[in-house]
Formats: sequence, structure tokens, C-alpha cells
Amino acid sequence: MIETLLPFYQYFKAVHIVFVISWMAGLFYILSLFIYHTEAKDKPEPEKSILQKQFVKMEATLWKIIATPAMIISVLAGISMLALNPDLLNADWMWVKLGFVVGLLIYHFICQNIVKKLKNDQYKLTSFQLRLWRELATIFMIVIVFVVILKNAINWIYGLIGIMGIAMAIMIAVKLYKNYRKKRGE
Repeated sequence: MIETLLPFYQYFKAVHIVFVISWMAGLFYILSLFIYHTEAKDKPEPEKSILQKQFVKMEATLWKIIATPAMIISVLAGISMLALNPDLLNADWMWVKLGFVVGLLIYHFICQNIVKKLKNDQYKLTSFQLRLWRELATIFMIVIVFVVILKNAINWIYGLIGIMGIAMAIMIAVKLYKNYRKKRGE
């Protein structure tokens, strides 16, 4: 990397980190809204209609004003960092990270499709399935952070084993929470 561009690289890196955090917050929150929106369909009228109308509005606002712009700025800042320091593309860890970023982008666009379906009163996933789907974003986030921080193949293998353990723990926790809610009659 040319030394004169180093300050610009750091600015892009800071922007990248801030907007990745915003993007992930948007993804986590939109999934919570999906869950509550889906559960609202089982409420009696007029509560059902009021809640569904409000969830459609909240989902659209979150998606258009926070999640999608944050995703776009994250990607643009990341591309700018690679343009300023193309040597990063020689690192194996960067290709692993980029692979998971592509997965996260696919996840984002699947969520966008869910926003549209819920707006049109189409419920394909249960609230339990949406809870599991929400945890996939957590797994993407953990994997990407570990890859970027560790940058080492051996550590990556240990990290992958740890991530599988975390994924299993999350799935068990979601199942236990579902059972807890069922017992409480929710």
C-alpha cells in the first residue's frame, strides 16, 4: 500500500466497521420484527390488524433507512479498502472472509424477500423457524470476526470447531426458549 494513502485506508476501515455494526444491528432487529409479526397473525381482531399494520411499517422503515444503506456503505468501504491495499487479496483469510460476506449478502436479500412476503400477508416460516434463521446472522458475524482477527489456518480450524459448538448451543437455547414459552401459554 502506498504510504500516502494510509490515512484514507484508515478512514475507510473506520467507516467499514461502523456500518458493519449498523448492518448487523439491522439484521438482528428485522428478524425480531419478523418473529413478532408472524406471531401477531394468531392474535384476535382488532389487535391482529393493528399489530400487522405497524410491523409492516416498522419493517419497511428499518429495511430502507438502516439495514440496506448500512449494507451498501459496508460493502463500498470494504471495496475501497481492497482498492487501496490490493495485497490483502493475497491472504487466504481474506478469501475466507469474502466467502462469508457473500453468504451474509445472500442472507440479507433473503430477508428482503421476507419483508415483501410479510407485507403481502404471506407467512412461509413459523416464529420458531425465524428464531433459528436469526441465529444464522449471529454465526456469520462470529465467523467473519474470528477470520479477520485470527488470520491463521490452524486457528481457523479451532475457530470453526468453536463456531459449531456455539451454533449448537444457540439451537438448544432456541428450543429451550420455545418450550418455556409453550409452558407459559404464549
